[in-house]
Amino acid sequence: MSKVDFKLNLAGLNEIMKSGEMQSILDAKGNEIASRAKSMCPKGEYSVRTYPINFIAVCNVSAENFWAIKDGYENNTLLKALGGG
Repeated sequence: MSKVDFKLNLAGLNEIMKSGEMQSILDAKGNEIASRAKSMCPKGEYSVRTYPINFIAVCNVSAENFWAIKDGYENNTLLKALGGG
């Protein structure tokens, strides 16, 4: 059996994880989640924020008005929109 030597290029990985392409992918997925949540709670308003932080890009989908917060508290709307229930 041959021995394989693998070395991870962390600088390259970090560059990919924070890139504009990765942020656009996350933004698209975040908008899909917000759209599904909006279909579950028509009065609700949801926001999507995508930004780089440390070594990765992050996408945050959050409830923005009373109806979205109330529905999230009672029905876990964002979790269900994500596919968790």
